[in-house]
Amino acid sequence: MIPGSTRRGGRGPEPGRHRGSESIENFVASFAALADVALAGAQVSARAVDLNSGRVLLSVDDSLVLPTASIGKVLLLLEVSARLGSGAESRYEILDREPEDDAADSGLWQHLSAPSFPLTDLAVLVASTSDNMATNALLRRVGLDAVRERADSIGITKTALLDRVRDRRGPDDAPQLSVGSAAELTWLFAGLARGEIVDAATSYRVTDWLALGTDLSMVASAFGLDPLAHSRSDHSLALFNKTGTDVGVRAEAGVLRGPRAGVAYAVTMVFRDRRLADRLAVLGAMRTVGLDVLEYVH
Repeated sequence: MIPGSTRRGGRGPEPGRHRGSESIENFVASFAALADVALAGAQVSARAVDLNSGRVLLSVDDSLVLPTASIGKVLLLLEVSARLGSGAESRYEILDREPEDDAADSGLWQHLSAPSFPLTDLAVLVASTSDNMATNALLRRVGLDAVRERADSIGITKTALLDRVRDRRGPDDAPQLSVGSAAELTWLFAGLARGEIVDAATSYRVTDWLALGTDLSMVASAFGLDPLAHSRSDHSLALFNKTGTDVGVRAEAGVLRGPRAGVAYAVTMVFRDRRLADRLAVLGAMRTVGLDVLEYVH
């Protein structure tokens, strides 16, 4: 058990967990926390697997397709990375900001004076701050159809980037930015970690971008990493992840490697965001999953 953890509510210290023992990681705390949120009315989908063996450590309605907000941007990054690898795009290609790219909320470009960036810099903005304007500029460049075709080509059927980012969604627009299942997202992130998605160079380029992610407010809040600087191993922990946030949606998929093991995980919560307490309960449950992941790898 991680020193100082009290999430098991007054129970004494538990024996250390070790791979291969009879008391192998059971993620009991995660199951309990997710069940509490589900009983309060949230839709919950979660999965965690051992990165090396593929052993399922946590599974809660993991085939359920739910809104995942910005997590679908990973599919855009994958298409951009594949095009860079094939030579179809140049990393130095300059993309201008167009009025149609404007979108508020997440990201830095809307607050910057620069009217243009190289293509790979836009990918970094998307991966690090989930930049909405950079997302739209890249989508304008590569096309949403190409993103969908790439996902189809690698066998993804339940996870999709449905649209560009919009400040308002009308009746003719996709109802969500993206959707996904925890099972498929876990498979995708595990494949990226192992260099198996498209090819090794494509996969590792995406993981390098995602390692710059600054949102450690959900599952990754348990890992004790610096949100602004964790692209290198810290206390033998290495993380790459992508989060998604919308009204009533919190989602995260990622890979955490530690000295003992690696885990690929995905957690999505869809809930009524009526009170701050509702949101904090969801974030607390996600952090509990993170604590179990941390115990497994460290």
